[in-house]
Amino acid sequence: MFNAETFKAHLVEWFNKHQRQMPWRETKDPYAIWVSEVMLQQTQVDTVRSYYERFLNRFPNVETLAKAREEEVLKYWEGLGYYSRARNFHTAAQEVVTRHGGIVPKNPDQFKALKGVGPYTQAAVLSIAFDTPLPTVDGNVFRVWSRLNNDSRDIQHQRTRKAYESELSPYVQQQAGTFNQAMMELGALICTPKAPLCLFCPVQSHCEAFHEGTVMDLPVKSKKVKKEIVDLDVFIIRDDLNRLLVEQRQERLLNGMWQFPLFEKREDNSHVKKVLGASFQVESEEVFQLKHQFTHKTWQLHVHYASLSQDDLDNLPKHYQRITFEEKEQLTFPVSMTRIFDFVKKALS
Repeated sequence: MFNAETFKAHLVEWFNKHQRQMPWRETKDPYAIWVSEVMLQQTQVDTVRSYYERFLNRFPNVETLAKAREEEVLKYWEGLGYYSRARNFHTAAQEVVTRHGGIVPKNPDQFKALKGVGPYTQAAVLSIAFDTPLPTVDGNVFRVWSRLNNDSRDIQHQRTRKAYESELSPYVQQQAGTFNQAMMELGALICTPKAPLCLFCPVQSHCEAFHEGTVMDLPVKSKKVKKEIVDLDVFIIRDDLNRLLVEQRQERLLNGMWQFPLFEKREDNSHVKKVLGASFQVESEEVFQLKHQFTHKTWQLHVHYASLSQDDLDNLPKHYQRITFEEKEQLTFPVSMTRIFDFVKKALS
């Protein structure tokens, strides 16, 4: 049933005819391809398109990115989430400049040694840019390959990834970039998680799961640990000039980004007064609520209006600032805080 040669031929033929038009598919510049792959991690294609072009317009090459301040890089990343990707990419660009003369290395080991580059990014960038024979294994490829082979190995296990990389290696000895993109495109457009279009699949005749009726059982993926839910109070505080109080995060999570004053939700606000000042007062019941999702936890944000005396405002630590709505554009905020800004701006207009 499964013929390796005809399988690849059918897949590549389909890809060449039906691939989506994307700006990063119109270049062989390894830096531009690298930008797209970093952005596409955990983010949908339609979201990435506008960010990709805007980012490249500002940082058209490794040198430009390497020289930029981290705050500016994060500002151009604002809204994409998973900000450690941007920080790592910024650091990696600096490493390319200092170690490799500003040229993205072709050597797989040298490229993988850069900050934030794992097996997937290594394979994707080098295979697409240089046709390096490395197979990409992402969620789409896990799904496609497990169904093609009616394979019930748990894709959460590292040994399954290693096995898939080994099994896919023969297919990338030629046309590596095209094959890798074709596998991912098939998973994105045809071999989807919940409603696969098996009748339109170009490699249906090679698919063991289709013939065995087990498509919807694959891939096998052990259940994730339930996310921790953390309840937090967010306080909207204005001074006499109608400026809003914000703080720069000091914790590892979202480090360096800006937010409204944020505190663990408790029965009273004594812990808030210890930080902001004794004059702190909550002025309203909850006026807005939203969630901020992370990989391993969820913030449940409860937004309130509050007040603080001028003396306490003037004596806050340096990581607190008071800003206008216009000045907000100069700082980097998580999406949840931008939504709160939009709510406040509308309420005050």
